[in-house]
Amino acid sequence: MLELYQFEGCPHCEKVREKLSELGISYVNHNPRLGKSHDQEVTNQQTHEELVEMGGMDQVPYLVDTQRETSLYESDDIVEHLETYYG
Repeated sequence: MLELYQFEGCPHCEKVREKLSELGISYVNHNPRLGKSHDQEVTNQQTHEELVEMGGMDQVPYLVDTQRETSLYESDDIVEHLETYYG
């Protein structure tokens, strides 16, 4: 199973989502950031805590590939991983 931590306004996340769609890969989407309200970042607290606990950083995109027991930050690294194992 693939799990992607991302948010809609992030161009790096969009790059990963596009690659997942291009390859026809199903994945679970997690949104630790919900957007802005009154110029402050609004977070999904539970999902945000999961992201930091699992990966150690408050950074997206973050991909968890449970089948390969791998997790990755950085959109280019994620896209390369997807092409290598799912392309």
